Amino acid sequence: MNQSAPGDAILDYDAARQRMVDAQIRPVQINDPRIVAAMRVLPREACVPDSLRAIAYADQSLELGHGRVLTEPRIAGRMVQIAEPEAGQRALVVGAGTGYVAALLARLGLKVVALESDAALSAIGKRFCAVEAPDVVWRDGKLAAGAAGDSPFDLIMIDGAVRAVPPALAGQLAAHGRVVCVIWPEGGVAAASIGEPSATGLATRPVFDVALPLLPELEPAPAFAF
Repeated sequence: MNQSAPGDAILDYDAARQRMVDAQIRPVQINDPRIVAAMRVLPREACVPDSLRAIAYADQSLELGHGRVLTEPRIAGRMVQIAEPEAGQRALVVGAGTGYVAALLARLGLKVVALESDAALSAIGKRFCAVEAPDVVWRDGKLAAGAAGDSPFDLIMIDGAVRAVPPALAGQLAAHGRVVCVIWPEGGVAAASIGEPSATGLATRPVFDVALPLLPELEPAPAFAF
């Protein structure tokens, strides 16, 4: 069931959603039929404030305030694809925001916990998931702390860029789990990356370059020079 707002009658969101998939999703090698099918039905317009609904399917990330964004469709889809999600796996979405990625994973059959620290964003996300992905469990808390009470996770997705994966999150992975996020090293190039446990800690490897803003809450504190 799609959620609506005043003025929606003049906009054909279903048609816009199909154009998004055909013009933005399929051309960038998002070829998992499960992801394509889910993105054809999930209403992104319900994941933004009313003022942004008309551009919900634009090929760009949409600013939600306080440095947060609704991730561009092609980036969200590619990141979910490289995560190789499997039905029945336990997943944590860190910085779940307004719930789009959490709902997408839930539509693929994963057991999803959505972690968000911004009350305004999580309020939108909870309403969205109550309709589109009611099995998603929402947690309110600090992003760097993860959701230890729900761990271990087969998959942790961080919906935003980070300088490095917070140690607490890496510690909440199952033995054969993986973290998927955008890692943007200081002075380097941001890349969608996969991190997996190793004998020396979390081993990460870049998969594709991407432009996505840093999650403000997970930016490291500035160093003091003496």
